[in-house]
Amino acid sequence: MVVDCWAPWCGPCLNFAPTFSEVAAEMSTEAIFLKLDTEANQQTAARFQIRSIPTLMLFYQGKLVAQMAGALPKHQFQEWLREEMSKLD
Repeated sequence: MVVDCWAPWCGPCLNFAPTFSEVAAEMSTEAIFLKLDTEANQQTAARFQIRSIPTLMLFYQGKLVAQMAGALPKHQFQEWLREEMSKLD
């Protein structure tokens, strides 16, 4: 599961949103993609110690296995995901 932690007032988050959606559509058979509004879900954001947004989190079998802060270009986002997912199992 890939989670995009964002907020409605965050410019980089809004700029990254179409990239996240594109990659989610292209990789829909490989992972579940979700968005977490850190404003509306402050307790969850605090639980995962989200200090800057956007933050991308990768979960596997219910456990956080990778995390990265910052908006990435599409190619780098896909590269990061594929690299992290290749470490699983």
